Amino acid sequence: MRKEIMTDTVALDKGPARAGGKRPKFTCRTVFLSDIHLGTVDSKADEVVEFLKHIQCHKLVLNGDIIDGWALQRGGRWTSSHSRVIRKLLKMTERDGTELIYLRGNHDDFLERLLPLTFGQIQFLNEHVHVTPEGKRYLVVHGDGFDSVSTNHKWVAALGSVGYDFLLQVNRYYNLWRAWRGKEYFSLSQRIKAKVKSAVCFVDRYEELLQNLAAHKQCVGIICGHIHTPDDKQIGAVHYLNSGDWVESLTAIIEHHDGRMELVRYAEFIARFSPHEEPTPEPAASRSNDGFALEMGFERAIGA
Repeated sequence: MRKEIMTDTVALDKGPARAGGKRPKFTCRTVFLSDIHLGTVDSKADEVVEFLKHIQCHKLVLNGDIIDGWALQRGGRWTSSHSRVIRKLLKMTERDGTELIYLRGNHDDFLERLLPLTFGQIQFLNEHVHVTPEGKRYLVVHGDGFDSVSTNHKWVAALGSVGYDFLLQVNRYYNLWRAWRGKEYFSLSQRIKAKVKSAVCFVDRYEELLQNLAAHKQCVGIICGHIHTPDDKQIGAVHYLNSGDWVESLTAIIEHHDGRMELVRYAEFIARFSPHEEPTPEPAASRSNDGFALEMGFERAIGA
């Protein structure tokens, strides 16, 4: 059974406000982020910056697909928000002394010819072994090497990426409609993927392969990304963690100072710092009967 993503155990102490209205940051040992996909219209770059503004960590691991080279080759969309992510990352290394590790993914495979590479506090690698305070070893790898489509049939993967982009576009318009109805964000694309049997089988096989790799490398756990499916669970003797993405899931993995790993969701994390009222749904009486019936029928079908 998959573990539900929770943030109840994250010690988020707001404390007294600092001079100028600033509050203390959440401090931790390590943060793992993956699949931000800068260069695409669906990248939640603003949310990434907001998340990092509330974080102070010793080490930040960017686990692949941070910059989407595939999208940029197709014309992509690089905005000022995407540049702010890069500036924030550099600021963390320069001002806070954060160690930054950037692992190559399949969408930023243009880095492969340069690896390994080190610039001051920044390392560019293919994979990384993270060691907790207790000496436990976690293999950190993007995970595309265990996706046979990405490794053996790159043209199929590129075609699939276009299809996924279309699904995300539908997701954008659907959530604009939900916002107009006064409803919270819902990942239509994730729900569709969860209902497709072949996708579920692919995820299960992917997790099994990564579990075997961790055991082979004598690691107690593995931290990956790639499949945009956040998770935190035990598979046999291996602790499997997937940090999700910043396109749909908006999740990250945090290592506490005691070495405990936790999967956190952006909205719940930020709510501890910036509490706000939930939007009031539009009264059903003000909606047209046809529109309301369409909404209810559609959302029953997808389980929203």
